[in-house]
Amino acid sequence: MLETEWAKTGLGGILHCFTGEWEHCAAGYGLGFLISFAGNVTFPKAQPIRDVAVQTPLDRMLIETDAPFLAPVPNRGKRNEPAWVKEVAVKIGEVRGI
Repeated sequence: MLETEWAKTGLGGILHCFTGEWEHCAAGYGLGFLISFAGNVTFPKAQPIRDVAVQTPLDRMLIETDAPFLAPVPNRGKRNEPAWVKEVAVKIGEVRGI
């Protein structure tokens, strides 16, 4: 749908709270989108999201909290707060080795 309806606008955008696979990510940034990762990247069963975060070019990546939802570990289950975006950055840095 993005390729058929959005690409022709040339506007790009943000794939908010990304949960797709690598091919979705690559297609998104191929269309000029930024890829945004949220607190769910810290969840124990989120290895597929972390795998994509490792491959996503840093200049195409954003991090977010998606507050008030998807509080990152160690605050999972609580109301999410913008200050917890640090946990998202730490997890992505950890899996990328930076």
